[in-house]
Amino acid sequence: MSSTDQSDSAGRDEAEADKATVQSEPSLVSAAAGEFFGTLILVFFGVGSVHAAVATGAQSGLWQVAVVWAIAVSLAIYATAAYSGAHINPAITLVAGVYDRMPIPRVVIYWIAQLAGAITAALILYAMFAEAILELERQRGLLRGGPGSELSAMVFGEYFPNPAVFGTDEKAWRIVSLRGAFIAEMVGTAFLAFMVGALTSERNMARPPAGATAVMIGLTVAAIISVIAPLTQAGLNPARDLGPRLVAFMFGWGEIAIPGPRNGWLLVYVVAPCVGALIGGGIQRLLARMAPQSNEPSS
Repeated sequence: MSSTDQSDSAGRDEAEADKATVQSEPSLVSAAAGEFFGTLILVFFGVGSVHAAVATGAQSGLWQVAVVWAIAVSLAIYATAAYSGAHINPAITLVAGVYDRMPIPRVVIYWIAQLAGAITAALILYAMFAEAILELERQRGLLRGGPGSELSAMVFGEYFPNPAVFGTDEKAWRIVSLRGAFIAEMVGTAFLAFMVGALTSERNMARPPAGATAVMIGLTVAAIISVIAPLTQAGLNPARDLGPRLVAFMFGWGEIAIPGPRNGWLLVYVVAPCVGALIGGGIQRLLARMAPQSNEPSS
């Protein structure tokens, strides 16, 4: 075979490999559907557990809410991983874009689908819990959109410190500053991104079987919530906060929803998770490069 033939053959092989890679990657429509429904599942059950806890007293204690969040994350991953990889979190998608060379248009489509899924889930929850939330406001003497109405708005967006734990007056504000809230959300999301990378990395010989990965990621979220939620309600996910927060804004909470009583929601619940995810995801990928390669012969 001449060098020209060898070059042509190599070119064809490379083209076939590229074609196989493209075919194995979900289409944008499939990926968008996966992220939409995955985030919808996540927010419906996760934020729904907050609705049930605050508006009806159905859950007793933070751990019960955290466990429902673990289940919500696991179900969302099981249901949609085949379609989009189940990012279900704009911060995790940002990590894929920065470190894994996910194309920018694909990143944007994921973000739009995630936000749309979160908004849809929050609208469903409002339709279900509207009367219960109104009764909560009557019992607590809350004027929706007025001072202190974070106690009902917290079923949608998040506040620091957690109103259910510390209340809503300025004395409570001293417990968690804007700086402290930023650090909490950044650190919590850094741990989440690190663990997602570690639990799914092919170079991690101790990673769980594929069928158990979703459960382990869910338990990671529950553990992080148990530590961070008393401080900031543990957003960890810009879509999870912004989608329901927009719904709260539309249904009467106004400035209590956006920009919030402390004007820090964008920095704490959008910017901090993105920064934290980049830190945690970057550290995990750096460590993965140091891990020994598998000695199994390639096929």
